[in-house]
Amino acid sequence: MEIGKKLRAARAKCGLTQEQAAERLYVTRQTVSNWENERSYPDIVSIVKISELYDVSLDELLKGDDEMMKHLEETTNAVKSSKRLFAAVILNNIVIIVMFAAAVFLPGRAYITACVFCMALVSTAFLVYEIVKKI
Repeated sequence: MEIGKKLRAARAKCGLTQEQAAERLYVTRQTVSNWENERSYPDIVSIVKISELYDVSLDELLKGDDEMMKHLEETTNAVKSSKRLFAAVILNNIVIIVMFAAAVFLPGRAYITACVFCMALVSTAFLVYEIVKKI
């Protein structure tokens, strides 16, 4: 059984509507609906709150749902996330240093300077993307 079906069944067993559950979990009714229809997954803090509200063990909610376990692993693996962010910072700095070095030592500096600016902009955008993704 997937997490959505388990959440819906546990909520119904407690006699709560999606609106009532949402109020007690401090989320919107649409969020509860999305969880139950598996359009999105709750984070680990919400799973703990759901477990308490519905009086269902975490093991009962999570066991056997590979997609939910994968989601929780990806969203709570701080080391993996930090390594990707660190790699993005290093890549950004390397690209900027190499491009500025090329702009200084190669002829046709106006064209190369424009390329340096574009590459720095792209690598910085990637870095910002990684930071926002981490948040």
